[in-house]
Amino acid sequence: MLPAYHSGEVEVIVAPLFFQDFFGLHKWFSGLPNCHGIHGTNGEPGCIRYCSGFGLRQEANEMKWSKERLVAIDHAQKTFTYEMVDSNIGFKSYVSTIKVVAGGGGGGGMVEWWISLEPVEGAKLEDLVAKYQVALQLMVKKMEEDAVSGSS
Repeated sequence: MLPAYHSGEVEVIVAPLFFQDFFGLHKWFSGLPNCHGIHGTNGEPGCIRYCSGFGLRQEANEMKWSKERLVAIDHAQKTFTYEMVDSNIGFKSYVSTIKVVAGGGGGGGMVEWWISLEPVEGAKLEDLVAKYQVALQLMVKKMEEDAVSGSS
């Protein structure tokens, strides 16, 4: 098994949004223009989402994509794990766990994002972790804005 890297933690008030829509990642992550279900029931272990339009390194005219399977979800423990099952990004192995640790107000707490992966050839792990930290912060901010405006 590969080591797990702590990609970051961000305070969050709207913890339930992380668990409501596995297929809807694009709603909260502006750097991801497309995400939809291709297998199974949204939010149930075994379901698979297809994400496209992002990348660690953009090559000319090449749309980056991945297929990600929800491995486990525990609403009581506020945690879920997913794995990348196919992609053209370059990962040979990728497993991620997101957990909301109790604290804060409104049912929220701290969001922890853990990844276990073989980095893309030629990429620095530190750069990847930094990119994921920024993505996590942006997603949480968007979730909180949507919760305040009532558009989630």
